[in-house]
Amino acid sequence: MKLYFKYMVSLRCKLIVKNELIRLGIKYLTIDLGMVETFEELNLSQHEELKKNLLKYGLELLDDKRAILIEKIKNVVIEMIHYSDELPVLKYSEYLSQKLGYNYTYLANVFSEVKGITIQQYIIINKIEKVKELILYNDLNLTEISYRLNYSSVAHLSRQFKKVTGLTPSFFKKIREHKRIPIEDL
Repeated sequence: MKLYFKYMVSLRCKLIVKNELIRLGIKYLTIDLGMVETFEELNLSQHEELKKNLLKYGLELLDDKRAILIEKIKNVVIEMIHYSDELPVLKYSEYLSQKLGYNYTYLANVFSEVKGITIQQYIIINKIEKVKELILYNDLNLTEISYRLNYSSVAHLSRQFKKVTGLTPSFFKKIREHKRIPIEDL
């Protein structure tokens, strides 16, 4: 049986779900971002207990098919951008369709209807978050970052970054550097 979770987007979330499954004696086959495959169907009390316990951690057990599909889309995007070393060579639309087994138009319509933004906007938001992370925590320059995230140019990355954050990438880096005070200066 497959169970789907909302907000299960990190390794920490996977660990929380794993610990709760073990605590409830639910045997599982796999745990992925947003999804767990169990060996057998959960009885009603197990389902309700799991749902209640995970809510304490901000994780929701999903029952609605549309909500499950939205979480699948979000998890594929998050995994693709934040947890893969390289982005797919395919167009994002083809990649999502292939990964989820649905026509992209259907995925895009459901996502837009429920989330109020397009899948493409969601991808851009995640890419910009990844850019921020790479600017702050890596030794990569903007050219390397734009190449790594499949931007056509540094200018394209910079325009998109400014549109989403209101700042240029270089100004963003300067602000973050100025806010940090070395421990010896405290």
